[in-house]
Amino acid sequence: MLEHITPTPMLAVKDVTRARLFYEGTLGLEPLPTGIPTVLRYRAGGGIFVVYASQHAGTNQATAFTWTVGDELERRIGELKAKGVRFERYDLPETSHEGDIHVAGKIRNAWFKDPDGNIHGLSNV
Repeated sequence: MLEHITPTPMLAVKDVTRARLFYEGTLGLEPLPTGIPTVLRYRAGGGIFVVYASQHAGTNQATAFTWTVGDELERRIGELKAKGVRFERYDLPETSHEGDIHVAGKIRNAWFKDPDGNIHGLSNV
């Protein structure tokens, strides 16, 4: 029924102005028009996602968004850290740490949060 329709990820934020600074200034994304002051849209790779104002922002305790960066993981972490992004450290089963990177076999991940606490992951796969 929906297998041929691309979904649009939705990220809730409390402060749209602060979110705009993060997504455009820190992550370097170009905004797409929405016509609604409390809604932001961005293209990333081949997809589009929406950032919108919500009183429920920051309540998700799981990864909301994953950026698959392949063998550029270390470089992307360095770029984001240079812009002030702080990476999270989680104690996960069968996972070791190499600096900011969580390693589980061949899978390498790093996590950071946007200003409202939405968890973003960087992954090599």
